[in-house]
Parts: sequence; C-alpha cells; structure tokens
Amino acid sequence: MTEPTQKPPVGGRMPVHFPKNLEPIYANFALITNTRSEIVIDFAQILPQIKHARVHNRVVMTPFNAKLLHRALGDHIAKFEERFGEIELPEGTSLADQLFRPTQNDDGEDDQTDE
Repeated sequence: MTEPTQKPPVGGRMPVHFPKNLEPIYANFALITNTRSEIVIDFAQILPQIKHARVHNRVVMTPFNAKLLHRALGDHIAKFEERFGEIELPEGTSLADQLFRPTQNDDGEDDQTDE
C-alpha cells in the first residue's frame, strides 16, 4: 500500500525546516540577470579597498516566483519603514558608488589593494 500524501496547508503557513548548520551570509550587492524563463540573482559583498565584488550565493527563480518575492519584499520594507521611519537612499550613480567610493592618496591615484 502507498502512504497517503500530505496536502499543503490551506490558507496557513508552510512549515519550514532550517538545518542546524545553516550559516547566514551578508550581501550588500546583488547582480540580477534573466532569461525568458528564469531570473538569476547573485548575492555578493563589496568591501572597501577591494576592486571587485565577491559573489557568495546564486538564486535562480521563475519570473512568477521572483514577482512574488518582489511583492513580499515590498510588504516587509513598508512594515519596516512604518515602524522605524523611511529608508533614505543616497542620490547619485549607485549605492555602491556612494558607500564604497575609493579614497585617493596624495598623488591622485586610487588607494586600493586586491586580496
């Protein structure tokens, strides 16, 4: 005999299992690309004095699920701002440029080092 299949909860929350060895990663940069059938998000870290971003995780989603993620993030950001105030973004070319603009030494050269 076959075991009865479990139906997902209706109108409730999906139970989620988090492995004990799950390690969070910090990302302050995301590169988003797409094909006709997939949205690809590479999560990376940009650090001061480093000339390149280091990708730590890649998430591949269907456009449908990416749009649901977009909606969920919008809802969470709205709740966050309601509680803590508006998140102000710097004006300019990009957030990375604003936060991690290379410093210049006395001779006008970028003062950066590679890992």
